[in-house]
Amino acid sequence: MLRYTALNFSDPNSFAGAKFDSVGKIVNLLLPLAMTGFSLVFLAMLLWGAFMWLTASGNPENVKKAQKNITFAVFGLIVIISAYLIVKLLALVLNISNLPL
Repeated sequence: MLRYTALNFSDPNSFAGAKFDSVGKIVNLLLPLAMTGFSLVFLAMLLWGAFMWLTASGNPENVKKAQKNITFAVFGLIVIISAYLIVKLLALVLNISNLPL
């Protein structure tokens, strides 16, 4: 015979979501992971643009494609840094002290 037990949503051992009792803890977990992932994507795009430029063989069309790829990579990095600074500014304004550096 099967026995059913009630879930205790406030117990972190039975419900994993209970470990996050505030939005600050969720942001504290996700922000560094997202920043690391986006930085790796930036690095990959930058290296790919550099590789395209090196293998362009003087073809102006391929050089323009490589420059565009590098430009988009740098623009993406600026967006990432801006988003990070906005989150830090909101944490300062809203007096949230448990966000990562």
